[in-house]
Amino acid sequence: MAPIPTPPEEPQDDPGDYVGLEASSAERRAGERGWSTVRKLPPGAIITMEYRFGRLNLEVEDGRVKRAWKG
Repeated sequence: MAPIPTPPEEPQDDPGDYVGLEASSAERRAGERGWSTVRKLPPGAIITMEYRFGRLNLEVEDGRVKRAWKG
């Protein structure tokens, strides 16, 4: 049996720090801080809930981040 791969370490960054930022600034900041994927979503979007290491989800309303979470 093949060994289970070790997932890469996620950035040591608090998603709560993105709340209130303008969406493009938040996306740029996330890239600078090491997030490999940034997913911008409208409020109430139907999304898959699989956890992805290195992904930051941003719920964006009226151009600003309302909520942010890992995975």
